Amino acid sequence: MSLRPDLKAIADMIRPGSRVLDVGCGDGALLEHLVRTKNVDGRGIEISQANVNACVARGLAVVQGDADSDLVDYPAQVFDAVILSQTIQATEKPRAVLNHLLRIGRRTAVSLPNFGYWKVRLALLSGGRMPRTSGLDYSWSETPNIHLCTLADFVDLTRECGASIVEAHSLNSGGTTTRINPARLTDSYMGPNLFAQGAIFLLKKN
Repeated sequence: MSLRPDLKAIADMIRPGSRVLDVGCGDGALLEHLVRTKNVDGRGIEISQANVNACVARGLAVVQGDADSDLVDYPAQVFDAVILSQTIQATEKPRAVLNHLLRIGRRTAVSLPNFGYWKVRLALLSGGRMPRTSGLDYSWSETPNIHLCTLADFVDLTRECGASIVEAHSLNSGGTTTRINPARLTDSYMGPNLFAQGAIFLLKKN
């Protein structure tokens, strides 16, 4: 089974044999891949009961839970890596969630869509309405995304949370990923903050 490009990039960041927590693990595709190909000790937390059932059917250790309220119960540094894919923008308290991820794991992998993508900017400028792209494919009244941000915004948040970027990849319109220099992420005009549909970050607490 093939993974989404951002999930594949995250999988490449995870060391074999690691102890991993996948927060908002969905149907368990990434977690199953990591268990099967990298022999990780994988755990998951997922808010949807239907997805939890799908994960358990795959033989995965996944429990129902909410990133906004349940991460506080996890001890510090208990995982080698914690994953949050395409979810942080859908949480009620992104800063608190990121702080918990950085506390729980020695490394934190986060992927998110980029509201600074040029097609989003152009759609707002030309149409005056909330845009829809392949990375943000919801009407404004139905979207689960409640804290949209640009890549530069997210970089600012990592700094405020006392984290450094170990590795970063842009998610391109063609469905590929490209490793990028984190220093270019705050360039609003010509860098990934303008041209990437999203990004994948590997973080560590300073």
